[in-house]
Amino acid sequence: MSTLLRTAIALALLPAAPAFAATATAAATATSTAETPAEANESLVRLDRVNVFGSRAEVEKTAGSAHYIDQATLERFNFRDVNRVLRQVPGVYIVEEEGFGLRPNIGIRGSGTDRNNRITVMEDGVLIAPAPYAAPAAYYFPTMARMHAVEIKKGSASVQAGPRTTGGALNLLSTPVPTETAGELDLAMGSNGSFLGHGWVGTSGENFSGLIEGTRQQTDGFKQLDGGGDTGYELNDFVAKLRWTSSPSAARYQQVDLKLGRNTQDSDETYLGLTEDDYAATPFRRYAGSALDNIQTRHKLYELRHLIELSDSVDLTTVAYRTEFQRNWYKLNDVQGVSISSILANPATYASQYAWISGEDSPANALRLRNNNRSYYAQGIQSVMGIGFATGEASHDLEIGLRVHRDQEDRFQDDDRYQMLGGELVLTSDGAPGTQTNRVGDAEALALYVQDTIEWGNWVITPGVRYEQIDLTRTNYSTATGLRDVVLSRVETDVDALIPGIGATYLVGDNLAVFASVHRGFNPPGPGSNADPEESVNTEFGLRYGTDALSAELVGFVNDYSNLVGTCTASTGGNCTIGDQFDGGEARIQGIEASLGYDFGTNGPVGIPFALSYTWTDAEFRSSFSSSFEEWDDVASGDQVPYLPEQLLHASIGLQGERWRLDLAGNYVGEMRTTAGQGSIPAGQRIDSVLLWDLAVGLKVSERLELYGRVENLSDETYVTARRPAGLRPGLPRTTVLGLRYTF
Repeated sequence: MSTLLRTAIALALLPAAPAFAATATAAATATSTAETPAEANESLVRLDRVNVFGSRAEVEKTAGSAHYIDQATLERFNFRDVNRVLRQVPGVYIVEEEGFGLRPNIGIRGSGTDRNNRITVMEDGVLIAPAPYAAPAAYYFPTMARMHAVEIKKGSASVQAGPRTTGGALNLLSTPVPTETAGELDLAMGSNGSFLGHGWVGTSGENFSGLIEGTRQQTDGFKQLDGGGDTGYELNDFVAKLRWTSSPSAARYQQVDLKLGRNTQDSDETYLGLTEDDYAATPFRRYAGSALDNIQTRHKLYELRHLIELSDSVDLTTVAYRTEFQRNWYKLNDVQGVSISSILANPATYASQYAWISGEDSPANALRLRNNNRSYYAQGIQSVMGIGFATGEASHDLEIGLRVHRDQEDRFQDDDRYQMLGGELVLTSDGAPGTQTNRVGDAEALALYVQDTIEWGNWVITPGVRYEQIDLTRTNYSTATGLRDVVLSRVETDVDALIPGIGATYLVGDNLAVFASVHRGFNPPGPGSNADPEESVNTEFGLRYGTDALSAELVGFVNDYSNLVGTCTASTGGNCTIGDQFDGGEARIQGIEASLGYDFGTNGPVGIPFALSYTWTDAEFRSSFSSSFEEWDDVASGDQVPYLPEQLLHASIGLQGERWRLDLAGNYVGEMRTTAGQGSIPAGQRIDSVLLWDLAVGLKVSERLELYGRVENLSDETYVTARRPAGLRPGLPRTTVLGLRYTF
């Protein structure tokens, strides 16, 4: 650990010490309007140190493109899949995986779509990936059913969150503590034995308030396993919140929040897709070789937050947090040393291996299943001090802070060998824990941040700078016995990065704003990586217009990479070592984002809301090189970056009466490459375009009870979501859900 980092940790642990400005309380907009007594509202508005865009006025002042999906918008379709929620936001790219959104692959402005490892993901303003510095591609994502709102930041606004600023930041806002006794119960059932049970209840007193919340999700799955069996999942999620607020007569307003969470998941999911011919014949088939594939996870969250108004112009928000995550994905890895991706790509070449995963009898020890057993933790303290002051006619809102953070990924994996007999897997060799991979990756980080929001006449100027100092260590232990008594190697890396950014917004009038921003994009390497940090210069220019019935935004962006980095993960597949990173050299990703919202029924008896968002993207490498990263291979300058469609389109229209609603949404995803290249896309490297429709209805039986339904993939399109990590993966077929929501 560096001397600078040790000193910072000591300072951060002192009482009232400032600690990072970027993400103090993203939930504070929700809390400022829904969680606190009226006497505290004005204080909390100043205490909110993350721009949560709950009003058009705030969006208009933002120096960069930003989107806020509120509770009313989320409830229109009642999606429990974050992929479907984010489709409506321009500049956000999604690669589906298992059809339920449990392990989303999200990118922003071409940042990459593998396990969200190129964006910053937060819940209530706090980093939520199990190891956000050491292993951001880990397999946990917050449960969408309990989210109150969603915030997406792009452009220079994303520098505020960090550490990953190449694309943007995604912040999920959980259910707020109510201002009075209240609650909700949501029950739904649907296709393939799916069930959702979600409920919360909370109360508020003069000084104490709280909330408890629980979610249960399950389904049998939509894939048909050879020989029978479930292909779905079970998920349980529990959250408790306790709040203390000072009395209205207190000299300084204070608030303390305790948040505890626990999430468990048991999912019969696999990385084994299908060959071209098998997908064409039976797209929802699962081979017998994946019968034992299963992932079990456990996530725990501890968070303590303190807000204090030191004076009329100075406030301080401090958050201490810790998350713990354990996972074991037991799944087919290879057959007689041939990777499953190679088998499915070349079933004729590997005819015997293909026959064995399809259920034909095999030799003993032919099929290798891996215990991908890993554990993670992340902990830290972050704080932001806000200072309001004026210089002449300009008003300032200065944020100063620091984050001290530590996280770890611990891999302790082994391999078991099986024989296929009579269409079933029979264990023939049981591996000892730690004999396949036995290593630990550690990250310690210090993040400093300063940003000033300057309002001067019609101008809003936001200069800011971020400093990241990261110590990375990877320790490799001997796999001979699975013990940790022999260290084979230890690789230590120090990364320092200064990340400046500036944005400006000019308010042309009451309805029109023009904005522009430029910032440095940065993505740190992982522990033990030989790759350089991912770096870029990101610029944008746009305008937004809004009236009571109309809102519109048009943005152009260019992300100019001096070094694009690829990361080998189990979800990308290929014959590479998990965790290895690859330098991709220069690349340029540019595009146009457009969004439009209008209510044709304004002032009429029936509302007719209409929304449209469009993204055009041009993403290409600007240098030539050869890489062992499978998605890149031999790259020539001008090749298109894979898994980035050129065209994305979302449109929705609804009818809303006093007690009923009907909504229809369409999502178009253009064709995309799975391997870098240019010109026409070879069939084996192409994912075809698809147009998906979703329908939702709602009927309010009373003021408290609503009946609702939705149909996802209304036209029952059969489509491929990805060719990674092994074979073709199908999207969710037509799925019907019926439910009721009771509020009190």
